[in-house]
Amino acid sequence: MAKKELEEVLETLDRIIFDETVPRNVRKVASEIKEKLTTTDEISLEAASAISVLEDISADPNLPMHVRTMIWNLTSQLERISVE
Repeated sequence: MAKKELEEVLETLDRIIFDETVPRNVRKVASEIKEKLTTTDEISLEAASAISVLEDISADPNLPMHVRTMIWNLTSQLERISVE
């Protein structure tokens, strides 16, 4: 897996985690995903798991549109990792 792709994912996660306009539950999930990605050897497996969780969150009709867009972008980045 390319180091650059993982760095992009972690950067996007940080943007979500530190954005006060993002709902607390989404920031918590982003923190958990970041922790798993940085502490595991099975990054592809964790990326696939994170995609599943993020898809569930993005389906929430109360989620602000800009947050949904950030989640979709993160999902795209994670898909590149999970197929490697």
